[in-house]
Amino acid sequence: MKNIVRLPFRIVDRVKFVVERQLVKGAGFQLLVVGIFIGLISLVGGLLVVPQGGELDDPGAAVWWAFLRLTDPGYLGDDAGTWRRFVSTLLTISGYVVFMGTLVAILTRWLIAKMTDLERGLTPVTLKKHVVVLGWTSQTLPLLSELLRSSGRMRRFLKKHDAQKLNLVVLSEEASAEQVHELRSAPGIGRRARQIILRSGSAIQPDALHRVACLDAAAVIVPGAAYEADSLISSDVETVKALLSIAAQARYYRTPLPYVVAEIQDVRKLPVVERAYPGSVEVIAGNATISRLMVQNVLHPGLSEVYNELLATGEGNELFVRGGDVAEGLTLAEFAARLPRAIVLGLLHPAPGSGWRVNMPAPSDTVIALDDRVVLLAGDYLHTEADPKAESLTEVRRGNPEAAASRMHKAHRVLVLGWSHRVPGLLVEFGSYGSRNFELDMVSAISLEEREREIAGYGVSLERLNGRMLQADYMVDEDLRKLDPASYDTVMLLSSDRIGSDEEADARAMVGYLQLEDILMESPRRPQVIMELGDPANRNLLFGHNSEMLISPMVLSHVLAQVALRRELPVVLDELFTAGGAEIQFRDAQAYCLPASADFQRLEKVVAASGEVALGVFRITADERGKHLQLLPERKQHLGLQVGDRIVVLALT
Repeated sequence: MKNIVRLPFRIVDRVKFVVERQLVKGAGFQLLVVGIFIGLISLVGGLLVVPQGGELDDPGAAVWWAFLRLTDPGYLGDDAGTWRRFVSTLLTISGYVVFMGTLVAILTRWLIAKMTDLERGLTPVTLKKHVVVLGWTSQTLPLLSELLRSSGRMRRFLKKHDAQKLNLVVLSEEASAEQVHELRSAPGIGRRARQIILRSGSAIQPDALHRVACLDAAAVIVPGAAYEADSLISSDVETVKALLSIAAQARYYRTPLPYVVAEIQDVRKLPVVERAYPGSVEVIAGNATISRLMVQNVLHPGLSEVYNELLATGEGNELFVRGGDVAEGLTLAEFAARLPRAIVLGLLHPAPGSGWRVNMPAPSDTVIALDDRVVLLAGDYLHTEADPKAESLTEVRRGNPEAAASRMHKAHRVLVLGWSHRVPGLLVEFGSYGSRNFELDMVSAISLEEREREIAGYGVSLERLNGRMLQADYMVDEDLRKLDPASYDTVMLLSSDRIGSDEEADARAMVGYLQLEDILMESPRRPQVIMELGDPANRNLLFGHNSEMLISPMVLSHVLAQVALRRELPVVLDELFTAGGAEIQFRDAQAYCLPASADFQRLEKVVAASGEVALGVFRITADERGKHLQLLPERKQHLGLQVGDRIVVLALT
């Protein structure tokens, strides 16, 4: 066996190693090392001038003399003698390097590191009754904007939780100055960004939840993260883990669980979420919500403008839910007569156990009880309160609403271009309308086997839906022409989740739309076109387009924000945008035999005779902003109805 030769360590290497291990321990140890060097240099410099005698014959005085030359170059001109000046010069140069250079560098780096840590948001917040948003996604900015914009609802929310000021805390994987700039540049936020606090961390980390004071929050919102098709961990798994982490932390500190609004993509995970979080929680099924809106839009062309105003744009009118205390003992007709700038849609009655029973539209003689909730349409929260100074309206008497008689519908042909994780839910929603007859053709470049596997998990029968899956790329002009899109009643372009980002997915969808427009212009028949986008920044790129547009993050952000402030809202949305019950529909204006000079108050009376609620007018001609919809016009405003105009009503299906 050969002897192993071990090379001896050099003393210099050992010293370097020891110094290195001290320096990496932080600014305190670095300053200690620099202090030792300064002391050694001062000691050596002082001993070098002791043999010169004079006032420096005392070693202590000599070392102090050396230290002063090392730290302050102004003493250099006070020395006499060649040797003393030589030593003084060496000390001054050493002072520039060690004392000024190294010391300033260490302090500067330490200060920068501390400022960086502060910018990263690692300091726990000391807030209570605030709103926490767990995650920075494409929905975060619209969500924050919606919370800041909801002044009336927010005042009620703060009063309920005995809070003086709205504070929003956002937990991001890596908080940065770039995100702060995004907040200040976002529409609806701007200068109010100072009310938003960023903190770094993951929702599944206990220290991160402590950092945002999650257990002391009035509401916690968990928006769905971006969907990654190739990942085994979906956004729903992350949501469930976040809820488990909050529940575990509450058990550890023995504190009550906060109210949580969580978004999930797969509605089948709803029982899992309810088991994971034993506290008060409202779950918003993101895919199901968007699918419902898209199918409703297929059934009622033009409805996209209605829900874009109610659920997305931040302008115009919204849905409000008020407690029965605002009109206890009054009938719906009496309360509606006191609201010149709002429309009463109906009531929510407490159901046995928990939940609510929906009564929309309700007869006008229905008496409002204290435990009821009143559902209204208005432009502002203040408009949902009786105005004693306003002139009372004439009471509108509405009879008992009756559901429309079922009738056979001809087959409605739908062409779906693109594939996303929403498609299975979309098919489920189409299947829920049993009285309707659909023919669905789904086109994508993704393999048939992969799509069939995803649909099979939802138990969807393509045969019952008259559905077919076709493999083609709608971005290829030849493939798109072979599909003959003009022969369909509706063409839907979906924002794909198989592409890296929402911007890239939207770019593909918009290019596909422009290509589709070129083909449709060659045909005398034009189908309804519905386009889904995933990036709110793209909402104005296709101004004046001929399609109906749905921007998913904006809709879901609005729903999450409003449910956090008023948890009865999901019941209303489920009633309006699912099969059965009340729906927002369109009626031919000419069917009411109204003169062009009729005002909205007269229209309300005529529509109420059939047990329906008039909401506004859908014009055949768009205004200068490209809008056809006019919800809740002024009561005494002449409508100027034209041939082709439609009346927007709330009616039973």
